[in-house]
Amino acid sequence: MKIDMLKRMLRDKKYLDEAIRYYTGKNLLRKAPADNGEIKGHILKSERNLEFVKDNQKLGYYDWAITGCYYALYHISLALLILKGYKTKNHDATLVMLIKEYYSDGLTGDDIALLNKTFLNYHDLLFYIRAKGKREEASYSTRYSYGQETVENLRRETINYVNKAKEILG
Repeated sequence: MKIDMLKRMLRDKKYLDEAIRYYTGKNLLRKAPADNGEIKGHILKSERNLEFVKDNQKLGYYDWAITGCYYALYHISLALLILKGYKTKNHDATLVMLIKEYYSDGLTGDDIALLNKTFLNYHDLLFYIRAKGKREEASYSTRYSYGQETVENLRRETINYVNKAKEILG
């Protein structure tokens, strides 16, 4: 998803609702009962992807480490959506539902501090998009080369996101 689309969804509820209807109509998004076993499975996949990232960093396979970061984010995000009663079959549909269910705008500073443990903020959503873009570059492009520092920064941000999601999941 492009950043401008994300920004519009964050400020325009009707646009967000249109996207939800679009993904629902394409059968890429549906309601489903929360399933604790499936939530735990996605948490485990997220954790395994973080281990994969660390192993690939040591080997110098930075493109694969970036791909692992994205999938750690993606699986923990799927767990967050299952908790709210949704299943998605598309990365952008997942992001749309994260916005709907976990992003809250227009709150006071005190509200944000209080709710920070249960809502994703704008930075978290931008990070998801950036990580997805880097994963696509690392997986499909031969023009991008990533170094240890880039991968380590992405890995740290991924760990922060995963930990925040795990707090939400309880």
